[in-house]
Amino acid sequence: MIVHPERTLLTEQDLHLFNEGTHRRLYERLGGRLVALGPDAEGAHFAVWAPNAEAVSVVGDFNDWRVDDAPLEALGSSGIWAGLDERARPGHRYKFHIRSRHGGYSVAKADPFALSAETPPATASVLSRLDHEWGDAEWMARRARHNAADAPISIYEVHLGSWRRPDDPDREFLSYREMAEPLAQYATELGFSHVELLPVMEHPFYGSWGYQTTGYFAPSSRYGSPQDFMYLIDRLHQAGVGVILDWVPSHFPTDEHGLVFFDGTHLFEHADPKEGIHPDWDSAIFNYGRNEVRGFLLSSALFWLDVYHVDGLRVDAVASMLYRDYSRAAGEWIPNEYGGRENLEAMSFLRSLNEVVYAEHPDVQTFAEESTSWPMVSRPTWLGGLGFGLKWDMGWMHDTLRYFAREPVHRAYHHGELSFRMMYAFNENFTLPLSHDEVVHGKGSLLGKMPGDEWQRRANLRTLLGYMYAQPGKKLLFMGGEIGQEREWNHDAQLQWDLLEDAGHRGLQRWVADLNRVYREQPALHVHDFDPEGFQWLEVHDSGRSVYAFLRHGGGESVLVVINATPTPHENYRVGVPAAGTFCELLNSDATHYGGSGWGNLGTVESTPVPHHGLWHSLVLTLPPLSIVLLTRDDEASTA
Repeated sequence: MIVHPERTLLTEQDLHLFNEGTHRRLYERLGGRLVALGPDAEGAHFAVWAPNAEAVSVVGDFNDWRVDDAPLEALGSSGIWAGLDERARPGHRYKFHIRSRHGGYSVAKADPFALSAETPPATASVLSRLDHEWGDAEWMARRARHNAADAPISIYEVHLGSWRRPDDPDREFLSYREMAEPLAQYATELGFSHVELLPVMEHPFYGSWGYQTTGYFAPSSRYGSPQDFMYLIDRLHQAGVGVILDWVPSHFPTDEHGLVFFDGTHLFEHADPKEGIHPDWDSAIFNYGRNEVRGFLLSSALFWLDVYHVDGLRVDAVASMLYRDYSRAAGEWIPNEYGGRENLEAMSFLRSLNEVVYAEHPDVQTFAEESTSWPMVSRPTWLGGLGFGLKWDMGWMHDTLRYFAREPVHRAYHHGELSFRMMYAFNENFTLPLSHDEVVHGKGSLLGKMPGDEWQRRANLRTLLGYMYAQPGKKLLFMGGEIGQEREWNHDAQLQWDLLEDAGHRGLQRWVADLNRVYREQPALHVHDFDPEGFQWLEVHDSGRSVYAFLRHGGGESVLVVINATPTPHENYRVGVPAAGTFCELLNSDATHYGGSGWGNLGTVESTPVPHHGLWHSLVLTLPPLSIVLLTRDDEASTA
């Protein structure tokens, strides 16, 4: 045994900030960290928060897992136990053995600050380094532009374990490195600006998709090492693609090796199940009122931004954090100090989170998955908001999918399901998600939701996707939607890539690529995503023909968008336009190279000086069946 508890990485200032809940980079001080002890010597510094422990020791490969062989020393009244062991080496597995002061409880816990972990179902932490020679300096220097509110942000949401799988039947997953090139190439070819990864933080149950996190500082070892994950992010950045991570500060699993009942007490979570257990997921809820817990979560958020060069965090299940009565019946929840249902501690934490993230990394974004009408989620904290950069528009997602799932003959009676969104579209900075949650648990794939025969289903899906890209707000599409996945998402299998042997599915994929291209190239479609000046209804009342028409404005240009949600073409349909001239079709979802029937306007339409929709000029259009058409004024042709 060679332990030096007096040689600690933690200063008095670290301990003070830790207990105060304001230490932003605890990952530099806590957990198992490899340290150099001289020119030819190394070891590991261990530190863990366990204020209610009677004794804490490190057990691992370097001491044959012998309890009490490597005891740690309590650092004053901080609750932290620390020490240094010269026998520890990179790759060694370890845990903290904790003997509680309460009830004789003892347990071996994984390191809450571990940088790596054993591949599940094994549960030990692994001593690892975070060295990587980054090659993304160009991306990092200009990513503020890519993440800006007026940028064309279109996000490809990916679950790494089921995007692609190895050809070798003896291997379950591709590694981060193996996925790096094909994912970067694919995202680039389809024109997505960002990739969002379902949680890669270590999780014991693969079927949780990462949303039951145990390793808040460790990428899942199912796909490789920390360096392998850095390589994936680096390669995406070099290809010009940003990376957003799903992050879950709302709850955590109750596996014995994890955070729950950590030192024989409810340290990270609330003791009362009315506050500490999430009824939907049977998981533990963080105690946001405890300073050290807030510091743990703040440090986790910054860790991925600092160390892994991540460009944004999508915060999962924000609504479950904000409401004390979330998914609870009367009598199953505890009101706040004022008798209300709002979780004041969670509100305070989320505000601190966003203030810290944007102070430290002003060129990234935070996204809230918040499913209620909680006000000012994406407004600054100094205005009373929660401080997120963007919020998922769950209402749009549900209304829109409900509408497109209807038989076209019934859509006339539900016309408002598509138009209602504009009543609130600029209350928040919205991202429009067609996410993973909508293609699992019996909900079917996006294509599977669409009514009609095979042709109509694809036409409906093309129109749905076009409507998302034409609406104000940033875009998110879960993997598989872009190829018209037939079956709903299955995390145990890769996407149905063989569908691309069919011309109709290739047409859908080409449609998504062109939507991304036009969204990126046309300022009117993205610079005012959060500004009502960027949107103007033209036709919102033609329920009889299920037609919608609107203008998007921006960058001194306008784009006309017209939707026909019926399988009947509408000829000689008049739509007002803001200027005279020749208008060209930017996109027509019924074009044959997308799998459509070929109805349209032969590429261009001349305006006539006939007032319509409150404008002095108008176009007479052919509206293809089950389609969306985007047109813009051709300045050169109009001038000529």
